Amino acid sequence: MSAPCPPHPAPRAGDRAAPRVIVLCGPTAAGKTAVGIALARELGGEIVGADAMQVYRRMDIGTAKPTPAERALVPHHLIDVVEPDEPFDAARYAALARRAVADIRRRGKVPLVVGGTGLYIKALLHGIFPGPAGDPAVRLRLAAELAARGVEALHARLAHGDPETARRLHPRDTARILRALEVLETTGRPISAFQQDHRFADSPYASLILGLEIERPLLYARIDRRVEEMLAAGLEEEVRGLLAAGFSPRLKPMQSLGYRHVAAWLEGRLSREEAVRTMKRDTRRYAKRQMTWFRATAGIRWFAPAEFPAIAAACRAFLEPAPRTGPPAAR
Repeated sequence: MSAPCPPHPAPRAGDRAAPRVIVLCGPTAAGKTAVGIALARELGGEIVGADAMQVYRRMDIGTAKPTPAERALVPHHLIDVVEPDEPFDAARYAALARRAVADIRRRGKVPLVVGGTGLYIKALLHGIFPGPAGDPAVRLRLAAELAARGVEALHARLAHGDPETARRLHPRDTARILRALEVLETTGRPISAFQQDHRFADSPYASLILGLEIERPLLYARIDRRVEEMLAAGLEEEVRGLLAAGFSPRLKPMQSLGYRHVAAWLEGRLSREEAVRTMKRDTRRYAKRQMTWFRATAGIRWFAPAEFPAIAAACRAFLEPAPRTGPPAAR
């Protein structure tokens, strides 16, 4: 199942003299936590989380955070960073993750980035793309169109003008759809073209990106089982506690997978059966979107979780000292 890794197109991203970072990515429920911990122990590394939900405190079960026992095996960073009502985005993640990588390397350890949030991984490796300046008039017109026609119609229009971006975005990701249409109408170029231009403008690391993949029927079965395990582990009580602590169900993290479903059930908007069914369905859809993102990312080497010896060998080869260049030393 593993595939050869294409050469890095950016000199700095593939520069053996640059700080080396290993990334382990893949869809939810693919086994990243177990493989990441095993790799970190094998390589003398520490894990930098790359999960947009695991940064939030109090949200443990629904985010599938590593357990205290797992975190005791290997140091973890970028987990439990902020409260659910605190703002957090890819720019803040990149700044904190780069600081963590530098600290890990200073102590002579191997930085191992593990997670399924492709945007966070991209921000860490290549920086944040600010994009062209906006146009308030275009933004207002798009907002009126959104109110009149709905976000799905705008997503369909984006698919005509910027199919690459439309494929990556969820059809209800209102903010990013509006921004992509604004850039398209303001500049005449798709935002994906600007992002490609920027992609290697800020690439401080030599990176080895490993992806975990399993057959889709097996992945979906694992997702369904994980949902049941989360409920058995106390996800209902976790959501009740968050609501009792005053965290609104309309907060961005409370709108994430699992939390919005259980909150709707607790508020009487869904039955338990419907909440569980839609949680499983939406998690499967999310895994599909993750794979779409990662499949569009150049340079990922794909492995099955069971191929751990090959994964570890690829990492050891990547971490080998760069060969010396220049004339041989005088004897």
